[in-house]
Amino acid sequence: MKKRIVSVVLVLGIFAALAAAQETMKKETPPKPAVGPSQVLLENWNDVGRKLIAMAEDFPEDKYDFKPVPAQRSFAEQLLHAANANYFFTNPVMGLKPPAGEDPKREQYKTKAAVVDFVRKAFADGAAAIKQKGDKGMSDLVVDPFANQQVRVSDMAWGLLEHSGEHYGQLVVYYRVAGLVPPESRPKK
Repeated sequence: MKKRIVSVVLVLGIFAALAAAQETMKKETPPKPAVGPSQVLLENWNDVGRKLIAMAEDFPEDKYDFKPVPAQRSFAEQLLHAANANYFFTNPVMGLKPPAGEDPKREQYKTKAAVVDFVRKAFADGAAAIKQKGDKGMSDLVVDPFANQQVRVSDMAWGLLEHSGEHYGQLVVYYRVAGLVPPESRPKK
């Protein structure tokens, strides 16, 4: 008889806890509204930029010309390529001509500090373009210089952002092949 009473009390307790949880859920604040498309794009743009800038600052300068295999770009050349590609988005959005097509030469950016500054500026310029366009400007049309086709600002930005993400992944491999741990893979302090 005691077991049955204990079981009934337990079941009633569980039901009471579930009812209380449902009441609490009903009283919780509603979810925050979605942020605008330009804000989502900007947050992602800045996140990839932060990762590439961290790598540019972190990788040892004496390894900046490291290549996993001779046919690939060096670490510095990868950074210069990824950063320069941003201007195929930024320049048309700001009413300027896109870059001439060639990546910046390593000889133009002889030091680690020069490469870091270029990467930092390329992402800052892209962020400024996104902010300037805002939500209303995400649907504006610009000409994609590779396809000679009109595209929406947002589509072009997401494409260049994806390009930067691919190069981030490649640079992770450079770290690993060089026997180093990328900043994002280190334990957080």
